[in-house]
Amino acid sequence: MNNISISETEEIKSVSKKIRREILMMIHNAKSGHPGGSLSSVEILNVLFTKCMKHYPEGEKNPQYKFRDRFVLSKGHASAALYAVMAHCGYFSENELMTFRKFGSRLQGHPCSNQLKGIEVSTGSLGQGLSIACGMAIGLKLDKINSKVYVYMGDGEIEEGSVWEAAMNAAHNKLNNIIAFVDRNKLQIDGSTETVKALGDISAKFKAFGWNCAEIDGHNISEIYETILSAQNSDKPFVIIANTIKGKGISFMENNPGWHGKAPNDEQLKQALEELN
Repeated sequence: MNNISISETEEIKSVSKKIRREILMMIHNAKSGHPGGSLSSVEILNVLFTKCMKHYPEGEKNPQYKFRDRFVLSKGHASAALYAVMAHCGYFSENELMTFRKFGSRLQGHPCSNQLKGIEVSTGSLGQGLSIACGMAIGLKLDKINSKVYVYMGDGEIEEGSVWEAAMNAAHNKLNNIIAFVDRNKLQIDGSTETVKALGDISAKFKAFGWNCAEIDGHNISEIYETILSAQNSDKPFVIIANTIKGKGISFMENNPGWHGKAPNDEQLKQALEELN
């Protein structure tokens, strides 16, 4: 098993804290957005983009561009987290983050592929990302390109029946080039996932559909890294159930569904930034 070094882990922790600050400032500045599910996604997106995924911020100028891995943010409302990670990776200047959700900005509330390079597909309508990933994965296999398709879903999102049609399709077509994440923060806009529509044993469900599966702490950097590397060698489509905390890092946001889609005011932003510092 490949391990991540202590120095790399500390760097990722430091950058993750910076990303959380940027998420809060972006949403506060826009006076709208989705802090809860963005904050729960930080470590996974950070590790994936900086340590595990083949991607090229310079785009088609890089001769390896066609061999890049693909990423689909199926829970498109967590765009603030994705944009902050992309800025850190060099897709655009970090100064542009403060245009988030502004009229004419490339950084729309949900990712838009014809506005920003690096976004493979426009997302936001929940339940569609895994189906799109299946199409991408089949296309890569037909073109004999040995690249992965990563798709990031919310746990409330997998209440959608289309997710399970896509899961069945991925197994049937032996799409071992798909690696999916379920952000298992146990909350959605209307409250607890188990109250809205109980999800039960998600791992058992995916296994029954023919997937390989792992369950991890979605904020543990070494677990994230090692599991992604293991998934890259899977003989079946692979899903990572990541147990996370909605609103992670901010005391008054953690495990509070009220922060699913609400911007902090000036006083709340100040407190949140102080906590992160």
